[in-house]
Amino acid sequence: MKFKSFLYIAVAGTLVSSTFSCTKLEEQFRGELEEGDAGNVEPAALLINAYTSLNVPYQQEQRWVMQEISTDAAIAPTRGGDWDDNGMHRAIHLHTWNADNGYMNNTFVSLGTAIYNATNVLRYNPSPQQAAEARFIRALVMADMLDLYGVVPIRNDESIEDFRIPPDVLQPQEAIDYIVRELNEILSALPQNGPTAAYVANRNAARVLLMKMHLNKGTYLNRQSPSFAVEDLNRVVTLANDITASGQYSISPAGRYFDNFAPNNDQRSTENIYTLYNANGDRGGAVDRTWNTIAHYNMNPGGWNGWCTLSDYYDKFAAGDERRGIYYEYAADTTGNRTRNYRRQNVGFFVGQQYNWSTNRPLMARNPSNAPLSFTREVTIRTSGATLEVAGIRPMKYAFDYAVVGQRNNDWVVFRYADVLLMKAEAILRGGTGSAAEALTLVNSIRTNRSAAAFTSLTLDNLLDERARELYWEGWRRQDLIRFGKFLEPWQEKAADSDPRTLVYPIPSQQIAVNPNLVQNPGY
Repeated sequence: MKFKSFLYIAVAGTLVSSTFSCTKLEEQFRGELEEGDAGNVEPAALLINAYTSLNVPYQQEQRWVMQEISTDAAIAPTRGGDWDDNGMHRAIHLHTWNADNGYMNNTFVSLGTAIYNATNVLRYNPSPQQAAEARFIRALVMADMLDLYGVVPIRNDESIEDFRIPPDVLQPQEAIDYIVRELNEILSALPQNGPTAAYVANRNAARVLLMKMHLNKGTYLNRQSPSFAVEDLNRVVTLANDITASGQYSISPAGRYFDNFAPNNDQRSTENIYTLYNANGDRGGAVDRTWNTIAHYNMNPGGWNGWCTLSDYYDKFAAGDERRGIYYEYAADTTGNRTRNYRRQNVGFFVGQQYNWSTNRPLMARNPSNAPLSFTREVTIRTSGATLEVAGIRPMKYAFDYAVVGQRNNDWVVFRYADVLLMKAEAILRGGTGSAAEALTLVNSIRTNRSAAAFTSLTLDNLLDERARELYWEGWRRQDLIRFGKFLEPWQEKAADSDPRTLVYPIPSQQIAVNPNLVQNPGY
């Protein structure tokens, strides 16, 4: 398949009808998003299109792959002839990618499309809130473009109207200033939605993104030797305090961590600050990828038998930590696991013998069919023979929605309150306002609710490990490893990086070919 560059092609996307079915989205948007008109173009429809354009890069695809499979948290091993894909996945985990890797271009195009779609809303007389939401979406995607590629192409003024004009390319400091300015300007125009309407861009979501910009600013300016200015760290602490003061969030109680990722997480979560909307029969992205990419063919539901984690990462979790895996009871589980009280683990990290949750019988592999389906701790970047189907521990956070076909009701989590507290603790440890005791208390407030033993002291090293446990497979691991100076180190199935060029991805060759303002990153 050939991919067109968003830089020169007008990406209008598929406009969503302004007549919605009676869903949670309609209830939230009907009164807020149908103001303003320019000809026959409804800014409400354009805004929905901008929201929808986030699904492909974020929901365990594209951006997610580049942020997680490039780390110790995830690996996509080639299994015989499966999952080869011209070596794209292997190259990302091994840090041997180049500017022609398919993920480089596909992600760049998808992020660029989302930036364009958000900007396009602003051309059609949106209401102040519509404009603020569109600008938040744009800022979010620009932040990820900066994080991944080190620069941000953006169409402004004449170039948004005339695609013969190449887009501007913001360098790191320009991009940081642009994103931070945008978020501060729109803050008061955004709604103050809590977890039940987290799929609408909101004031606290903007604060979380500002926290990430201030915490990572020194990294974006010098990835090999990041610095952390006190004023940025203090801003992180202040923003976290503002989010806490809103009174809208709390850490999930013990046993309810997976409420944040449940099919009805818009109703169950007490932590979700910004999510991507998914509703079966309405609209949404492929949330079922969270299952399909890891599940064996014979599991219920069957998957593609692909991705997994590494045993060293799994071993960061203590045995009692519920994040490692539990039986999670939820209404959309219609199997015997709930109805017959089998109570087999159904979320978290799957390792060892797997069971049929409808019959409670041990599952068998497909080939050979007389081999137990028992996932091993060991996995290599290429697997074959007896371990082909069973190599690797399989993580799954989003409980499958058995009530529908396609698992499309779990809203995808982008920002959570636990991340806010962990970022605040990190900012304090790095020199921001607050004490070491306060930072320790923040982290332990999370750990104790996850049935994990409280820390007696807090360091940057055990804080990084705690972020690994709390935020596994949510799309932040690469960013964290770079900020903590660990991304170039060796881990299972990946040697130490000899060249710091891998701290930023290459600009895709296809994009450089069509935009004279783009310059390839050093070393590629």
